[in-house]
Amino acid sequence: MSKAPQKPRGTQDMIGEAAARFDHVIETFNRVRKLHGFGRVEVPVFEATAVFARSLGETTDVVSKEMYEFTDRGGDAMCLRPEFTAGIARAYIENGWQQLAPLKLAAWGPLFRYERPQKGRFRQFHQLDAEILGAGEPAADVEVIALGQHLLEELGVADDVVVTLNSMGDPDTRAAWSAAVAAYFAAHRGDLSEDSQRRLDSNPLRILDSKDARDQALVADAPQIDAFFTVEAGQFFEKLQAGLAASGIAWTRNARLVRGLDYYRHSVFEFVTQSLGAQGTVLGGGRYDGLIGHMGGPETPAVGWAAGIERLAMLVAEPEQPKVQVAVVAVGPEAESAALSLLAGLRRSGIAAEQGWRGNLKKKMERAGKSGARIAVLIGADEVAAGTVTLRDLGSGEQAAVASADAVAAIRARLA
Repeated sequence: MSKAPQKPRGTQDMIGEAAARFDHVIETFNRVRKLHGFGRVEVPVFEATAVFARSLGETTDVVSKEMYEFTDRGGDAMCLRPEFTAGIARAYIENGWQQLAPLKLAAWGPLFRYERPQKGRFRQFHQLDAEILGAGEPAADVEVIALGQHLLEELGVADDVVVTLNSMGDPDTRAAWSAAVAAYFAAHRGDLSEDSQRRLDSNPLRILDSKDARDQALVADAPQIDAFFTVEAGQFFEKLQAGLAASGIAWTRNARLVRGLDYYRHSVFEFVTQSLGAQGTVLGGGRYDGLIGHMGGPETPAVGWAAGIERLAMLVAEPEQPKVQVAVVAVGPEAESAALSLLAGLRRSGIAAEQGWRGNLKKKMERAGKSGARIAVLIGADEVAAGTVTLRDLGSGEQAAVASADAVAAIRARLA
């Protein structure tokens, strides 16, 4: 016998509570992002490989090791999207959306990275995404952070999450700081981890967020960005802090929080929990004013974040499952059409209703009782002939006959 098929490593199947948690995160995100004025954006699940190679950098782990790449039948190099921002930036350039700026956009869906699966991390994973394109003011940074904070509050997990914040400064600030950091670590090259020795030549700022114990001892004394702020960069960071305070958002400074690519500017932030072990970041983002220009579009300020749906789903309380309010019980083949008609009418009127398909009357009534429904509607040959249905209160056992035409209204009145 052939072996039964299995899901690919790093993917997941979901039903029941896991699927309910997943849905709860998405439904909450859609409700909250509408309150903040973020419209839905859809971009392809696969793009030309160059879209991500240009935006993420050829030397990053995502591009060099983790992307799912393939050549399509036309001979074009394509890949499954590993993140949202580059695809949204590509769409902004291609479709001329700068005419609509500033744009507040939100997305959610699957992403793909070939990495080692672990708690809260999959090879096919899902993210929420929020972006503001075409706004260079610190208020836009406050806006996206406030959206993230509100989302976590509505999910009931904000008390377990800390907002951490840093600045990458403007280009002049970043260049001076990066040079000082590179010089500092170059003097200690032999003491760095192997990964950080490689980063020293390609992306020295990334050493600051290394988790290796050998690096962390050196990072503590590395130059910090505040000493290199231009007047503009310092004022931007001060306005951001003032905006967060006015919005009631508490935060802590993490001077080691960085983004390695040159197009990042000013704010970088992460929402971090201690409840998920090493994978504690549930939402992260920052300002990337240089990205769209770097990809060949007009110079466009932008800021945004992404959040892992799986990680958020692990934090939320078990959502309340939808409850059946009415169980429709048809007895005999002559009652089936009437039962289906009533079922459709109940659902269209906003009443959660189910019908048992199998078994005799006793079995169907047992299932109706276990479903949590408050009312059972019995329809048999006698009811069909009389043009009525029988309503039974599953709590008290009381029952009454009502005309079929009045059944939905009578049930609604009993549920009120």
